[in-house]
Amino acid sequence: MNKCVIIPDSFKGTLSSTQICEIIASKVKEFYPECEVIQIPVADGGEGTVDCFLHAMQADKVSVSVTGPYNEALDCYYARRDNVAIIEMAQAAGLPLVEKRKNPAITTTYGVGLMIKHAIENGCSDIIIGLGGSCTNDAGVGAACALGVKFYDKDGNSFLPTGNTLSKIVKIDTREAKSFLSHCTITAMCDIDNPMYGPNGAAYIYGPQKGADADMVEELDFNLRRLSELIKDNLGTDVSNLPGAGAAGAMGAGIVAFLGGSLKSGIHTILDLIKFEQLIENADLIFTGEGKIDSQSLRGKVVIGVAERAAKKNVPVVAVVGAIGEDAEKSYDMGVGAIFSINRAPVDFEISRYQSKENLAATIDSLLRFRRLCLMKQINNDQYMES
Repeated sequence: MNKCVIIPDSFKGTLSSTQICEIIASKVKEFYPECEVIQIPVADGGEGTVDCFLHAMQADKVSVSVTGPYNEALDCYYARRDNVAIIEMAQAAGLPLVEKRKNPAITTTYGVGLMIKHAIENGCSDIIIGLGGSCTNDAGVGAACALGVKFYDKDGNSFLPTGNTLSKIVKIDTREAKSFLSHCTITAMCDIDNPMYGPNGAAYIYGPQKGADADMVEELDFNLRRLSELIKDNLGTDVSNLPGAGAAGAMGAGIVAFLGGSLKSGIHTILDLIKFEQLIENADLIFTGEGKIDSQSLRGKVVIGVAERAAKKNVPVVAVVGAIGEDAEKSYDMGVGAIFSINRAPVDFEISRYQSKENLAATIDSLLRFRRLCLMKQINNDQYMES
């Protein structure tokens, strides 16, 4: 094997994508010391996204002081390559930041807007935002405020709305923000298709894990519905049924409505940025993977995104995963060549998770041994035919 590309998502709760890359690369080098190994750790837009871009794109790490979900001082960072900034909203509005103070009714994305503002003021014109892992339900109005959008109440006062005060907005003015963002493109990495509100919307699906009880969920959903109507009336944009509008506490809707941005698959955003088709040129094999491959994976997660692109270049793809779920076999029709689970014994996840490093290394070892065996068999057959 002359060239191998490793591009996995993390195994949630066990191994980071960087760890997976290192384990697989080490094994490949054992069997093929001269092989060119390209490692591309991937994250889906949530926590760890920026670190993956720093590695994959050899980007610069830019430190910035902003505010957190409760407007407290917060130090965070984003990745920068040329005029492209990759921002992880979870760094300024992530669930781990609130710990035992979960309350999506009053947390804000204002700090995310400050990160975007810093990047633009320092020369970035292509802003990519990873949506995921948020503690908020403010539809991105906080971030919009930081970038110049004005929200007015019935008395004509501008204010910073949060999830529980969205219904108090009666007017939205985006003129200042439009001017500030006029030379920028904003893209949100979004791999869910939940609408802004309703039974499958931001509040009902994700509110409870952010600390919302039944009454709060109902209030938050009502407020998002009211905001959606106001956006349509004031801005002429209908985000009510936009797939992905409900991402990150409905920040997906806010990115589109207030900032003129767009929502795009996380993996395809990454593959475009790293020029994936060029990277896999002349590759013999691609290793990818995720914690569990199932019907959800088929909707455009990392494995399928990689496989679809690789198929166009006729590069074989092997998916190494933690678990194989329902409908995983359908991925074979989407470019995946083979799927292997690293679990070597039928044990509970709470046990196997602590054996993930060893299990992954052993699985890759077996795969590479089998590959070498097949190649040797092919060589022997060719020699026999020639004789």
